[in-house]
Amino acid sequence: MRLLRALAGISALLTILVIVLGATVRATDSGLSCPDWPTCYGHWLPLPSDIPEDAGYEYHQVMLEWVHRLLVGFVLGPLVLLTALVAWWRRPDRSELGICAFLLAAVLLLQAAMGGVTVLDRNSPWSVAVHLVLAALLLTILLYVFERAGARPAVAERSIRLLSRLAWLLVLAAAASAAVVAKAGASLACPDWPLCQGRLLPDLSDSFVHLQFAHRLLAALAILATAALYLRARREPATRGLAGGALLLVLATALLAGHAIYAYWPVWAQVVHQALAVLAFAHLALLLARSWPLAERAGAAVEAEG
Repeated sequence: MRLLRALAGISALLTILVIVLGATVRATDSGLSCPDWPTCYGHWLPLPSDIPEDAGYEYHQVMLEWVHRLLVGFVLGPLVLLTALVAWWRRPDRSELGICAFLLAAVLLLQAAMGGVTVLDRNSPWSVAVHLVLAALLLTILLYVFERAGARPAVAERSIRLLSRLAWLLVLAAAASAAVVAKAGASLACPDWPLCQGRLLPDLSDSFVHLQFAHRLLAALAILATAALYLRARREPATRGLAGGALLLVLATALLAGHAIYAYWPVWAQVVHQALAVLAFAHLALLLARSWPLAERAGAAVEAEG
């Protein structure tokens, strides 16, 4: 299991890096600097001379998008497939690994296809959000494999399992809504924080305010769920550290958002905001895996009957 745990861990770290790099691409408006897919201006490695003068992008923007694609297609993708193969090979030890192997391959293929759709649909808000959700699902499966390939974790109480699932889902929904808000141009629809236009419940007739308010509501629910999770999980050594780390990270994400609004969301703030959110999500994904009921070994029932 050591090989599988190492592969899953490295793949998870690379997935986090790719998500943060994707946030950098979005924050620098580089998402369409390569207007075609899978090549970039018809080349696998575009040079400055390959970029049309009227493209509207600097070469460093093109390189940001190109490096993002390179990491996904030639580093992360093959590594995830290798992880899936090893998980399938080790499925006799733990039957759930066979399901994980199938899910890893399926989500990776969907993510690759969605990358093309995102480019061809010109980075529409819905496509960017789906692209991010698929990356988050891939990260969750990888962390599940990483956790289950190690020592058998202590099974947490039912309340912790339920709260970890709720917090995981709400943080994912908040992140997806943040992607929609950013691509729709609604990041500054509420120019103040934590209120919106000086009110607890703003006028929602403006679609941009509607989007921003929905994101803030999801973020607030995510914080409450993570806080409740920490209050319950702190009693168990196996879950206390992850729950505490997740709570600190979601609070830091929210506080940074409040600061960045008054600074009109500089690039560094957008990237750090995404990085904090994905790290909080990773903590919750690990906690989700650690508290998930263990599956029996394949053939365990047969051994019991014998």
